[in-house]
Amino acid sequence: MSRVQPGQRPSASLQRSAPKGRGADSNPASRFERLEVELETPGPDRLPTVLLKDASRSVISRNQSPDIPFEISLNPYRGCEHGCAYCYARPSHEFLGLSPGLDFETRIVVKETAAELLARELAKPSWEPKVLAFSGVTDPYQPVEKRLRITRGCLEILAEHRHPTGLITKNALVTRDLDLLRNLADHGAVSVTLSITTLDGELARNLEPRASHPRRRLQAIRQLADAGIPVGVMTAPVIPGLTDHELPALLAAAAEAGASYAGFTVLRLPGAVAGLFEDWLQRCYPDGKDKVLRRVRALHGGRAVDPRFGHRMRGAGVLAGQIADLFAHARRRAGLSRRRPELSADAFRRPGAQLSLF
Repeated sequence: MSRVQPGQRPSASLQRSAPKGRGADSNPASRFERLEVELETPGPDRLPTVLLKDASRSVISRNQSPDIPFEISLNPYRGCEHGCAYCYARPSHEFLGLSPGLDFETRIVVKETAAELLARELAKPSWEPKVLAFSGVTDPYQPVEKRLRITRGCLEILAEHRHPTGLITKNALVTRDLDLLRNLADHGAVSVTLSITTLDGELARNLEPRASHPRRRLQAIRQLADAGIPVGVMTAPVIPGLTDHELPALLAAAAEAGASYAGFTVLRLPGAVAGLFEDWLQRCYPDGKDKVLRRVRALHGGRAVDPRFGHRMRGAGVLAGQIADLFAHARRRAGLSRRRPELSADAFRRPGAQLSLF
């Protein structure tokens, strides 16, 4: 092994193709670590997913950002097998002493007791029911959920107590839980948003290697809509110079499948994500690399990300305005609303409330 100082890019001799089914091609060190380890003989072999136990005593995260349309969220997993090359959540793995690169995709921290902890929160006399978002950081329906069923366990608690819930995912696995979602929908207490970045299956396979194919996400929208569950589409992130031209076709396809609302964010590249995404472009889209990076910087005042509230999600300037106008026109033409339906907490049943009568 050779060691590279943080922030220093590995030499050309250490560059590699991504392991099969993974989005990153390297494991840059956490910003909190002093040394970075690079394998000298990398290869395209598959890397297994390693599950790590999360010993957290709470599963509720509270949000104070005006850019995010929810106050509380629940993340059953830290890290995400989907491996999206652009994922803004990658730097969160650095707080665990892990890499935002391959570690983020292959070392998944699992909250095994999430449902139990959630039930405990809902039972508190001080609990105020408001929309609980899944997840806000990483995907609640990433592949490991098929086996572990942690998200489903949490939904069982929420459905039992009719608690308002909003979900967003890139995985058609969400349709597995139609029974619970119907229960919540009966009380106006749920909406589901499918995140679709592109309709191009080959691009999606490289960009989001373990997320569901775009066609399957559209099918999931149709299944949810047919079941009477409010469903929308999030075109996120819009990648200028790569996917922005798809907005009209993507929104039209989502509307035809049954989506009723739509939103978007533009690509932002915080921290180590900038280098990882640049590597992805060099590997998968070398001819368009410079164009994409120039346009990303044009959205964020010459930087990879503008962290200011009100700017980081939509960007600013001429290009940001053009993307917003294109989206708005395509949304109106597709007949989609700008907002998801308001969710209700009127039917919420606090755990153990019946006993209080005695």
